[in-house]
Amino acid sequence: MKISYERGTIILDKVTDYTIVPDCFIWDSRVDKHRTLAYNYRKVVEFFFRKKIPYTDKVKSYRELNLKSYINLEPHTHQKESVHTWLKTKRGSVILPTGSGKTYVAKLIIHKIQRSTLIVVPTIDLMNQWYDFLSLAFKEEVGLIGGGYYEIKDLTVTTYDSAYIKMDSMGNRFGLIIFDEVHHLPGETFIQSAEMCIAPYRLGLTATYDRQDNRHLLLEEVIGPVVYEKKITELVQEDLLAEYETKRIIVGLCETEQLEYREARKVVQEFREEKGLYITSPKDWQKFILISSRSAKGREAMFAHQKARKIALGTESKISVLDSLLRKHSKDRILIFTHDNEMVYIISKRCLIPSITHQTDSKERKEILEKFNEGTYKALVTSKVLNEGVNVPKCNVGIVFSGSSTVREHVQRLGRILRKVEGKKAILYELVSRGTVEEHSSRRRREHSAYKRSG
Repeated sequence: MKISYERGTIILDKVTDYTIVPDCFIWDSRVDKHRTLAYNYRKVVEFFFRKKIPYTDKVKSYRELNLKSYINLEPHTHQKESVHTWLKTKRGSVILPTGSGKTYVAKLIIHKIQRSTLIVVPTIDLMNQWYDFLSLAFKEEVGLIGGGYYEIKDLTVTTYDSAYIKMDSMGNRFGLIIFDEVHHLPGETFIQSAEMCIAPYRLGLTATYDRQDNRHLLLEEVIGPVVYEKKITELVQEDLLAEYETKRIIVGLCETEQLEYREARKVVQEFREEKGLYITSPKDWQKFILISSRSAKGREAMFAHQKARKIALGTESKISVLDSLLRKHSKDRILIFTHDNEMVYIISKRCLIPSITHQTDSKERKEILEKFNEGTYKALVTSKVLNEGVNVPKCNVGIVFSGSSTVREHVQRLGRILRKVEGKKAILYELVSRGTVEEHSSRRRREHSAYKRSG
């Protein structure tokens, strides 16, 4: 028998005994051969090995390496444990808080496995960070796929978007694949990049594994189970993350805002009751979007929902509180998070502080972050683009001006201020509008062990 790679799949050919075909294969009548998705490569090889079935392997195109490590820090206990546990099966996800050294865990595993490796990341910024780190760690040429580059090397970094687009043509060239921020992978398109790759060794890294849509349950099949987890509170107790506290500040709406908010909410509620819509899950919300688009009354309800949300997230009282916090922490390094870009620009203009959004070009973004880290800028306002994949170790104050109700986003924002620096004590403020849906969102996004320290 012979197995070969074809556009994200494995073809089984020259079969003489159909009773010994692995269960993962299905018959493809287009070519009169058996076919399976590429991620089953390890299952297929292990099946042939167990059954002592001779076969010809035309699938594998990755190399065994001889990497030498040039960054040799003594790993922390949790890093040693996570590597040791993962190596038992060489598959699975490791959940570690932001700032706890997930990248170094990956470096240790790459050095142990010594196979052509692909690292998949969500953003160009993270791709560049990994490129710099791997270049220093191994002093080898590092390939890039994404951001205008298409260079495949034994160590290659790509984005989730590029991996999805290109994997069918390169899925047999890597023996180890690492998905950084692996919670992105279960998206309906991104997950195909894991399915089209043969890599027998697979590692997922994240600080926030679970998804509201429960699609994280798909990761066990394509990556493996969660093999190791450490919580924020555990690493704070071990003095590996900064000590911190969280404070929720409830602010009121002015009379005009209260009136406009109630009127807008009334329009939304009446429409939902008329249509029998009750929002308890992401699917319910999608249903509301669909139904509201079908009539003038529905569109009016959607507009009213957006108006009410805008009032709750950006009330004038929050601006006043924010101004007070900026004065109180004038000697600290402050990162302000909002839900949308519009509020980023409002705060930036009114408080005279720099901002970063997805519209900020790479050169300006790099310059702003460098000046923030060195202390030239004491405060910085952003929306969601700095939720993950940015290193601001000196930042010790976070202010959640507004945000979604997801636990993931809130934990990511807390993680931005927890990187350990000598003598650092971090604080995260959350501004919440009283008597609005934001109170419910606040309760939901604080459903995490890290927020049991609430003030």
